[in-house]
Amino acid sequence: LIWDLPTRVFHWSLATSFALAWLTAESDAWLTLHVFCGYLMFALVVFRLLWGMVGSHFSRFANFWFAPSQVLAYLNQLRRGQAPRHIGHNPAGSLAIYLLLLLAFGVTVSGVLTLGAEEQHGLAAGWFGMAQAKLLKNLHEAAATAMLLLVGLHVTGVIFESVMHGENLARAMLDGHKMAQTPTPKTRRHGALAFTMLLLMLIFALWWFGTKPSVGGPAESAESLPDNATWREECGSCHTAFYPSLLPERSWQKLMASQDQHFGSDLGLAPETSQVLLDFLRTHAADRHLTEAGFKTDQSLPPEAVPLRITDTPYWHKKHRKINSADWQKPQVKSQNNCSACHSDADAGTYDDGAMHIP
Repeated sequence: LIWDLPTRVFHWSLATSFALAWLTAESDAWLTLHVFCGYLMFALVVFRLLWGMVGSHFSRFANFWFAPSQVLAYLNQLRRGQAPRHIGHNPAGSLAIYLLLLLAFGVTVSGVLTLGAEEQHGLAAGWFGMAQAKLLKNLHEAAATAMLLLVGLHVTGVIFESVMHGENLARAMLDGHKMAQTPTPKTRRHGALAFTMLLLMLIFALWWFGTKPSVGGPAESAESLPDNATWREECGSCHTAFYPSLLPERSWQKLMASQDQHFGSDLGLAPETSQVLLDFLRTHAADRHLTEAGFKTDQSLPPEAVPLRITDTPYWHKKHRKINSADWQKPQVKSQNNCSACHSDADAGTYDDGAMHIP
């Protein structure tokens, strides 16, 4: 036995969580799963760092640490087809492992920071503002892309060495066994620890998906947005009370200035009521950047644009461009102004990516 059970559980759990995170990266509907995979990856990396110091012989960093000159020499031998067989990690494989751990750490940390900045959720909620979200997201995507490329090189190397030495290295990472000359350091299975790892991952998954889903996890959420009873009563009496962050201040000013021609109706509001509404709308408009939707709506509009409909903003069109006409015509949806049909948090005004689901 070369690879103990905890090392194998770590290896395949990390590979699976990274694959799922990559496949769910582009869809808001899968964001809760994407974030779950990210937190799981972080926990796995922390475990591997600890196991690399106290684990079995072939899992310890001290036993597969090679100098740069040794890595270069091994690659040169590999190029000539003369690379020696290693029972544990070879020099090239060890370098890949260290880089993968580093990139996995970078991917997960940058992901948590992006979540906190862009969605205002998760462990880093409130650490950064919307203005920093784009930079953090670019770093997150760059680290993920680099990790994907390195995974590709790692898999290629495994296949190449398997063919060169006539052994199935992938199978060895499944059953833990490799042919070895004696004396070879013995490896314990550590089955109890592996079982504990699997149990903890199961408990984490049940907790995460078993409670009310939210983009940052069941216990991680941004503070509630400010509310106003007058706004909710007056605006919500005729249609959904659209939160002010969906239009810029200049749009709300124009709408309130022409309330006698409010899309074919005269609102007939008392002056004091109009002032209360205007104050609330202006204070929490898109240009105040209270939410991701507000920030991106504001950023999508040229300074001279004064849209009077939320559905006229470029950001709204970008977010809804892939929704087909059949979805709009569903009985649960009926029209484009029925936000709550797909956004479970429409009433709260947050419009989190993870709270969106087309019925």
